[in-house]
Amino acid sequence: MHPDPAETNRRAYDDARVVALYDLDNPPGEDHAYFRRAAEESGARRIVDLGCGTGSLTVTLAGDDRAVVGIDPAEAMLRVARARPGGDRVEWRRGTAELIEPASADLVIMSGNVAMHLIGQDWHDALQRIAAGLVPGGRLLFETRNPVRRAWEDWQQEPTERTTAAGRLVESEATSTPDADGVVVHRWRTEYSDEGVVREGEEHLQFRSVEQVTQDLAAAGLAVDRVWSDWHGRPFDEAEHPLMIIEARPQGA
Repeated sequence: MHPDPAETNRRAYDDARVVALYDLDNPPGEDHAYFRRAAEESGARRIVDLGCGTGSLTVTLAGDDRAVVGIDPAEAMLRVARARPGGDRVEWRRGTAELIEPASADLVIMSGNVAMHLIGQDWHDALQRIAAGLVPGGRLLFETRNPVRRAWEDWQQEPTERTTAAGRLVESEATSTPDADGVVVHRWRTEYSDEGVVREGEEHLQFRSVEQVTQDLAAAGLAVDRVWSDWHGRPFDEAEHPLMIIEARPQGA
């Protein structure tokens, strides 16, 4: 029996050691600024951060005039999120898109690789839940990778040593080529040299073309407004750009 991708992905990030490195390797950047700017410009007052991880972006969206919900399937991630300064201003929920309440959000975001972690039917189900959760005039914002640019070829690394706040690490990674559905398996190994501890993990990610994303959104009742190539609003060219940033809304809104 093949492993369930959703469960495999949850386990990959439900490890305290992985979580401790996560924020070191994924510091706030232009992506966070983009989502905050979008929240301000849209006047969103009810925000859902789906796949919120450690909550580093989520807490910055919260405020006295906003209700913010952070949803993630990994308890180890949420443990860090709850303990953050400002974590008490966010409602944290453990799970996936089924926890989005109907007509409850002005804005739903999926940052990082969240959209790509939703494999097969889970992706379609999540889009249905998001569409139902958005109020008229609400928006969905997320990023994903353009398969034409073959990012998986860069997700390969021979054992390499580095020194971090978590100590000396020896890390390696390998990523499969996409299957017929565009799914790759990304595997990694981390040796904590100072402790003699080794952690291994894997995650599944699904690449989708801009055409496929548009079709899948439409099937869920969502229409694409814009597709950007970067965090500064430059138009997307499928032949050239590795990143797709999608802005969508309920159809007819």
